[in-house]
Amino acid sequence: MMKHLFYSTLKISLFCVIFSTGYAFQSENSNPPAPGFNAQDSDPKAIAIADEVMEKMGGRKAWDQTRYITWKFFGRRFHVWDKLTGNIRVESRGTVTLMNIHTRKGRAWKNGTEITHKDSLAKSLDGGYRAWINDSYWLVMPYKLKDSGVTLKYLREGNMQDGRKADVLQLTFSKVGVTPQNKYEVFVDKKSRLVEEWSFFSTADAEAPRFTMPWIEWKQHGKILLSANRGKRGHTDIAVFDELPDSVFSNPGTVDILSFPAAKLK
Repeated sequence: MMKHLFYSTLKISLFCVIFSTGYAFQSENSNPPAPGFNAQDSDPKAIAIADEVMEKMGGRKAWDQTRYITWKFFGRRFHVWDKLTGNIRVESRGTVTLMNIHTRKGRAWKNGTEITHKDSLAKSLDGGYRAWINDSYWLVMPYKLKDSGVTLKYLREGNMQDGRKADVLQLTFSKVGVTPQNKYEVFVDKKSRLVEEWSFFSTADAEAPRFTMPWIEWKQHGKILLSANRGKRGHTDIAVFDELPDSVFSNPGTVDILSFPAAKLK
């Protein structure tokens, strides 16, 4: 009787640890969802494919250990993002915004002059935050298939615009980002198991997408893969770094980011 009671208590204790943390006994290659991911209403098949995509891009451990990412969004806005601290640098049309995406606090300069007026600064910081939200999603969306506020569904097997076969996932959102009413269909190539196309819908109930674009030219950056090409448009200056000086996020002066040593695959 005591033996059975011991094992029953052990099982209950283990269940509590797993339930409360969500991370117990996860392997190196596991891909736990972000807090707030809608696992209850998401499809197990879609979740399994999301995990497969993460593994093909380098794995969750590699993504978590990636520190700094830089890119220029469609030749317009240059970003430097510290994934660990949430510090960002956004350069756009003469404006340099240095802020933290978690606190929403920071400083901004226009043509070299600091913006100090309270309302003007608030507008600049909001603009920098919104630019980062939009532009980072266009770069790292496949790493966020199990992100906070996401419901992930498996829709169908289908063909991409070039005829290649894909598994089609649907992403809808709740109380996250700046446009939670949006919907995406994400095409995971049957052979590469990478996201190689997406369709954007303005609202979750929209039947026709506003656009469909490819996600191609996946390349190794540090320990992870990133895609630059979106068809007629694309990102440039993509790089991943293990180290960058603090001045990148505190000094608005010109910084040649790409002169620093990029992260290497180890």
